[in-house]
Amino acid sequence: MLPSNFPSRWQYAEEKLREFNGTTTMKDILVKTFDPLHFLRKEIDIKVAVTYLNQFLEFDNYEIRPVGKKWEVYKLGLPQIELSNPYENSIEITHIFIDEQIQKCDKKLAEGDFDGAITNSRSLVEAVLTSIEKEFDPNPPKYDGNLPKLYKRVQKHLNLSSDQEGLPECLRQILSGLTSIISGLATLRNTMSDSHVILYKPFEHHARLAVNSAKTFCDFLFETKEYQAQKQKNINLSLEDTK
Repeated sequence: MLPSNFPSRWQYAEEKLREFNGTTTMKDILVKTFDPLHFLRKEIDIKVAVTYLNQFLEFDNYEIRPVGKKWEVYKLGLPQIELSNPYENSIEITHIFIDEQIQKCDKKLAEGDFDGAITNSRSLVEAVLTSIEKEFDPNPPKYDGNLPKLYKRVQKHLNLSSDQEGLPECLRQILSGLTSIISGLATLRNTMSDSHVILYKPFEHHARLAVNSAKTFCDFLFETKEYQAQKQKNINLSLEDTK
């Protein structure tokens, strides 16, 4: 039996929640509370519940947002680049992996797992480059873990070389910057991620830089691939018209 001076259940729950306030454990509690499985066949709509709680979380600069089919806790006021996966409905294992990496980048940033976020940002870039290369070459060279070398191959397929004749200097610098992003992500993962012995402990802004850089890079590759495909389609139509 509980002692006579034991507090009521709501008092006990409130005391425990206060102990976890401001810790990563509180984030875990919120994420588990808003697991969609808890709302199946319930009268309460999960979106209504999230909207209600967000009114209070906003005072502490937090917000619950959807990530895939689940919900995660985010800090407000921090820049977060969104990346849409063009392979979202594909059953190809690499395409599914891309979607998983996008979600893991966001999830680990939200959880404060900055080492893990850096690891997933590189994994995202690797998966995107590998998928694009396969579209141009059904039998590509085996990926040996050399990210800059993989990018050079994809760079040729997408015509992204910075030494193109007649290319404006401003675009030349931007394209050169993409190579720097790849080199940086490769080095950053080796020194600050959870896949190797940590040589330098990353802070949140380091992890956010890695994730946002990876997303921006991948988004540019997706759009460039789409542009090249449309350009080739127009060429083919022109050739058909001349026949």
